[in-house]
Amino acid sequence: MKWGVLAAMLVLGGCASVTDIEQTLPTLNVISGKKPDAYAQCLVQQLSITRKAPQIEPHKEGFRIIVPQKLTSNPTAVIDIEERSGGSSIKVYESMSNVPVRPGDIRKAATHCISG
Repeated sequence: MKWGVLAAMLVLGGCASVTDIEQTLPTLNVISGKKPDAYAQCLVQQLSITRKAPQIEPHKEGFRIIVPQKLTSNPTAVIDIEERSGGSSIKVYESMSNVPVRPGDIRKAATHCISG
């Protein structure tokens, strides 16, 4: 029964669009001393260890990084990086933000790149 519920959540998580993901509350909302381009470069490098290359696009005063799922190219997370005085403001939105067993590689990469 537990495996069936987990499988259903994973399948339903694959149906989210970028807009749907951005409508959720951020799972991480932090400030970094790194400029947006330096933070984005670090994040892409960290995510490349566990996932296919994310999509990077200009967004406001920084970048939006759209992270694909591990097995498909559907989005699973959106990371907004905006410039602020002395660094960046980072918000991570995940498609399965209310599921405690979601993969932790996105949050780990985002946290790893904060300092520096």
